[in-house]
Amino acid sequence: MTEIWTVFAIIAAIVVLFAWDRLPVIAVCMGAALALWATGILTLQQSLAGFGDPAVIFIAALFVVSAGLEVAGVTAWAGQLLIRQAGESRPRLILLMMGFVGVLAGLISVNGAVAALIPVVVVMALRLGRAPSQMLMPLVFGAHAGSLLLLTGSPVNVLVLEASRDAGGAGFSYFEFALIGIPTMIGCIAIVVFFGARLLPNRTSATLPPDLSQHATTLVEQFRLSGETNQLRVSADSPLIGTAPMDSELAGRRDVTFYPRTGTDGRPIRTDVISEGDLLIVRGPADQGAELATQYGLAFCENVPEGGVADQLFNRDSGLAEVVIPPRSPLVGQRFFPGMVTESGDLIVLAIQRAGADLDPGEPLAVGDTLLLQGTWNALNQRLSKPEVLVVNSPDLVRRQAVPLGQGAKTVLVALAIMVVLLATGLVPPAVAGLIAAGIILISGVLSTEQVYKSIGWTTVILVAALTPLSTAMQVTGAAQLLADRLVYLVGDAGPYALLTGLFLLSAVMGQVISNTATSLIVIPISVVAANQMGISIQPVLMCVCVACAGAFLTPVATPTNLMVMEPGAYRFGDYWKLGLPMLIWFYVIAVVLVPLIWPF
Repeated sequence: MTEIWTVFAIIAAIVVLFAWDRLPVIAVCMGAALALWATGILTLQQSLAGFGDPAVIFIAALFVVSAGLEVAGVTAWAGQLLIRQAGESRPRLILLMMGFVGVLAGLISVNGAVAALIPVVVVMALRLGRAPSQMLMPLVFGAHAGSLLLLTGSPVNVLVLEASRDAGGAGFSYFEFALIGIPTMIGCIAIVVFFGARLLPNRTSATLPPDLSQHATTLVEQFRLSGETNQLRVSADSPLIGTAPMDSELAGRRDVTFYPRTGTDGRPIRTDVISEGDLLIVRGPADQGAELATQYGLAFCENVPEGGVADQLFNRDSGLAEVVIPPRSPLVGQRFFPGMVTESGDLIVLAIQRAGADLDPGEPLAVGDTLLLQGTWNALNQRLSKPEVLVVNSPDLVRRQAVPLGQGAKTVLVALAIMVVLLATGLVPPAVAGLIAAGIILISGVLSTEQVYKSIGWTTVILVAALTPLSTAMQVTGAAQLLADRLVYLVGDAGPYALLTGLFLLSAVMGQVISNTATSLIVIPISVVAANQMGISIQPVLMCVCVACAGAFLTPVATPTNLMVMEPGAYRFGDYWKLGLPMLIWFYVIAVVLVPLIWPF
């Protein structure tokens, strides 16, 4: 009995420390795992066994797939499609937004879906003259409901599947979750459409995510590369061939920007002199370009992109970045000119400005000068991380928002399709399916090794791994049996529906204070024992817990996604329960009424 109370004390400490929110979540979880070993309840191998659990590996792999979809521009494409289709009708807007984030959450998890769509929804709200606070909370709650559509929607789904199989149940197939996920989504959308306007605040935050969807056009206009421009190629008989750009007859003209040839890899072919095939961007009317073409042996470019210079310089393969020269930069005093290739050999200086005016070519750089650089996306990400320049907008963030279906999009979609097929058919375990998809994304180069590491939500992964032994401890000590006995005793002869109500309330209340994943790890073993105690199927009991854990609506600290929208939505702590309570009541109806109809007792 002493070991049981020790386990209860550890659970109580976890809940208190999570609610206190002064210690890192990882520290609390690892402390719990080590406490189980230090008290002798579990062996060291049992205390750390969660780090080798296939469910943990699968959850980590899902983060990589989610990041691949975002980096490849799949979510940007979907977001732009959403903006085009939404129109100005509020019900249509809510339907499309919540439906889309729900499907996306089902595919790549709640965190990935919400993080990818927050900037899109803010832009959509502002463009339609609506307060972001009217849109962002429905976005998050729609993602919570969507997490019940597919196995991949939430770590809780994976844990419920594993628990069912471990207890001798049939488990749940990849699409089986949709039997409750679809009606859950429909009800949540209806609540927002009919009651959301009255239950949500009408505020606009002072700090909103930047809208980078038109970033290329903004930069091109800022550096005066827009308007009337002509693109000219250096012909074989041009007198400019062999001269250095700084020494050529065009060097002093502010209306001319040199652009060197690029190789098959998209990198500029670095050379100190002008060569055949180099490009000149000439600002001014066509007759001005024609005059230069005649005088210097230049030819007008054919097949110019429809978007002009912006599309020429900013596309799936290459992008633009604006950088500022900071104090004490080694670049201060160096001479740069439009058209030169940087020392790294993979970035081109397109324009230089000082206080908003073009800098004379060859003028030494000073603190505060701004440069417009162009190169491949990989080159921009790698070269601009050094402290010698300050990047105005991260190239990686720009690409995710502004380049729909970018480089690697097909590969990521193929990887996602393979994972879905493997999960749906059950040909391989979920962890293997996730690792195959993540491996394709890594090996194909869509994500680098470093990006893979950064994409994984290590807090979630370590939380699941460190608290999985807690479920084991509850079973081996009899703590789960004791709680299940008390729960069954309380419901008495009221039957299995009362048991579902008790488990739902326990899960829902805990899920508002600590993470829904941690809640599920505590409640799942109790629910399995209680179901066996009453002699009923574990399938409806586990699915009830799954639905209850997804209903983390009442507080901003319930899930990371609730916190994500708090600042851009200008929400206060008390705003969440107003819309969250009707949502939670609907989840209760689904868990206690609908679930037993689909998975009978």
